[in-house]
Amino acid sequence: MKHQEDFPLTGVVVLDLGQVYQAPYAGFLLAQAGATVIKVEPPRGEPVRHRALISRGNAVPFAMLNANKRNMSLNLKAPEGVEILKGLVKKADILIENYAPGTLDRLGVGFDVLSEINPRLIYGSATGYGLTGPDRDNLAMDLTIQAISGIMSVTGFAEGPPVKTGPALTDFLSGMHLLSGVLAALYEREKTGRGRLVEIAMVEAVYPAMASNLAEVFNRHAAAPRTGNRHGGLAEAPYNVYAAADGFVAIISVNETHWVGLTQAMGRPELADADGFQNVRARVANIDEVDRLVEDWTSALTREQIVAACRIHRVPCAPVRDLLEVTQDAHLHARGMLCEVEHPEYGPILVHRSPLNLRGAAVPDYEVSARLGQHNLEVLEEFLGFDEQRVEALLASGVLAHG
Repeated sequence: MKHQEDFPLTGVVVLDLGQVYQAPYAGFLLAQAGATVIKVEPPRGEPVRHRALISRGNAVPFAMLNANKRNMSLNLKAPEGVEILKGLVKKADILIENYAPGTLDRLGVGFDVLSEINPRLIYGSATGYGLTGPDRDNLAMDLTIQAISGIMSVTGFAEGPPVKTGPALTDFLSGMHLLSGVLAALYEREKTGRGRLVEIAMVEAVYPAMASNLAEVFNRHAAAPRTGNRHGGLAEAPYNVYAAADGFVAIISVNETHWVGLTQAMGRPELADADGFQNVRARVANIDEVDRLVEDWTSALTREQIVAACRIHRVPCAPVRDLLEVTQDAHLHARGMLCEVEHPEYGPILVHRSPLNLRGAAVPDYEVSARLGQHNLEVLEEFLGFDEQRVEALLASGVLAHG
């Protein structure tokens, strides 16, 4: 039986003013660790909620990122809505948001105001470019940050145009950094008794991910090339995606043991120390020939056969799978990372749990994402002592809303 005290973040109250992916993902991870997370949406709901109007499948991202959260719909453009949020802040430990810089300040609920109300409040702000600097007010979305950060310039093949990554990489990397920042501040507060502003800029959060690609910049003071599926710094070989009889496989060798194992898997052990292949420097110099030899082998076999041979010889290898295959992955289902739930609005959908596994800690039961404003009465009764009559009046005035 799960007891509330078993959850790592039991007793931590989070106000999640996040929209789309970035801050909502941080809020989801906090909720999955046992925090009481109250999602505060504008009266018409946040943008991803609206995608349900397109199709059930387009509603899944909202359901994925807003599980285990209570939901309030609060009009922060109304003075009474601002006062309600301030009241909730008095009882909160963390507030997270990813509005454009200055938006919540203009509404009267920025960090300076809220930290006066509750000096213990940890205020997590995730923006495109940060709260200071000459680019502060530039509009930012995942695509534009991928463009300006250099990600697109190193994604794709040399002969093709820049390409964005398939996933919303910058949204989720910055969301994870936001989580790390507020947890660090929460730990600090245990010692100091005071909260602080935690600020994450998307363009800064993604820069370290390009570590390999920076080699050309440092070596030749030149722009990093697009290397397709090869190593970003062209420092490893083989390192590529190779054609199989029924698709593609990824194979990588990062040390000589891997290369020796691959030559054995290929039935070509003589290549292990042959001229032009005897070490990584030689193989990188002969990268086209290395890739040709590997693909001569893979193209005659199925993905399953290639992966099996590589596993026997301890060579890093994986099939290139499509997302339909991934959603049916037995390993992810066995670990409980993926599970099917019946959602009251969207029907049967596949969702994920937190990838943070804390050995021995309880995990809250999965609660599907809430309707817009579903917990208005519950939250305001519990935290501010409002009665049903007062909440009904707030609904009538437009300060609160139901979906």
